Amino acid sequence: MSSVTLALVGAGLRGQSYARHAVASGLGRVVAVAEPDPFRREAAAAEFGIPPEHVYPGWAELSRSPRLADAAIIATQDQLHTGPAVRLADLGYHIMLEKPMATGEPEALAISEAAERNGIMLAVCHVLRYTPYTLALRRLLESGTIGRLVSVQHLEPVGWWHHAHSFVRGNWRRQDTSAPMLLTKACHDIDWLIHLFGQLPDQVASFGGLTHFRPEDRPEGAANRCLDCPLEPTCPYSAKRLYLDCLGDPEAEFWPLSAVTEEHTEEAVLDALRTGPYGRCVYASDNDVVDHQVVNMSFPSGATCSFTMSAFTPMEHRRTRLMGTHGFVDGDGHTLRIVDFRTGEDRTVDAVEASEMSGPSAADGHGGGDEALTEAFLTAVATGDGSVLLSDAAQSLATHRVVWAAERARVTNTVVRLDAAEQPAPV
Repeated sequence: MSSVTLALVGAGLRGQSYARHAVASGLGRVVAVAEPDPFRREAAAAEFGIPPEHVYPGWAELSRSPRLADAAIIATQDQLHTGPAVRLADLGYHIMLEKPMATGEPEALAISEAAERNGIMLAVCHVLRYTPYTLALRRLLESGTIGRLVSVQHLEPVGWWHHAHSFVRGNWRRQDTSAPMLLTKACHDIDWLIHLFGQLPDQVASFGGLTHFRPEDRPEGAANRCLDCPLEPTCPYSAKRLYLDCLGDPEAEFWPLSAVTEEHTEEAVLDALRTGPYGRCVYASDNDVVDHQVVNMSFPSGATCSFTMSAFTPMEHRRTRLMGTHGFVDGDGHTLRIVDFRTGEDRTVDAVEASEMSGPSAADGHGGGDEALTEAFLTAVATGDGSVLLSDAAQSLATHRVVWAAERARVTNTVVRLDAAEQPAPV
């Protein structure tokens, strides 16, 4: 296959990661970049050898040119997905779109319709579908080893410091400038669970809220900024400790530190904490997204699922228990404990080869999902065969609708029923 040419729209941390995976795979070549931040724009142009005439300050400027590439990676901020996705689809670009698809249902529907009317392939980055662990788990379910899937418990351990970084101090801290946390963080998980069940739920309920990272829980004597705070040395959410400890670690310098400062020195970190949002006390920020949430789903088959997302954990791989009519599976993102009710056998298998192991976060590839999705997308574009993609625009829209329904259920304290007739299948 010849390498797929790519336009990178949004050269932040996620856009950089996907572009680097594309180039490292040998399947893709970045030929244009659109990025409003001059530092990131020029860095991407230099890294990928992009000629000056194909370096743009934004997607609108890129879209005024005739189509420059086979496909586009769109990794702008969440609320800025719709414009570039619709316009570039109309220009004939195939699109790899960072999740969430959009922050509202009308916008996501517009993206899905643009993909359909232009006949382009659109892959929303539901990377958890593509991990070696997920593929092993799907094979196990499809083999009938545990019979019919009846009930699932699933935990997303966000991690105490990760939550403070991204959802209290960071870009995803407010619904009005981003979206509800269930969408920005956990649309991965809702999509993944539906992928395991192979069907969409018909009812959802949800509970949760912002219970800790708020002024009411502020310790006596705490200052507004970590650098001024007498309690900082013993605070679990110390920005000083978190970001200074990143120095010297290339992975931690890429993320989370690059979100705080592009200059990786002690002086630059301290200056950023003194003046920017990442140095604020977690009890004196302007955040309003939840710090924990539960979503309960029932399916037309009678099966049920309980999903918990919590800030108050270590940052680890997701943990899932699957209960079937003939067996039980307990998974931790790497291994699967399998109990066979017919034989009584209790065994643990390694679902991921050591060479494929990677961590749970965006910084280390979501357990191999980032690389696998990128390669699948590039293969699909190169061959014209979209069957290698594990979801399309319509299916991604359907699982996003479940997220919006769950958030509506939480806010209104109701059970929300979904009309399965309006949803595409299979998932």
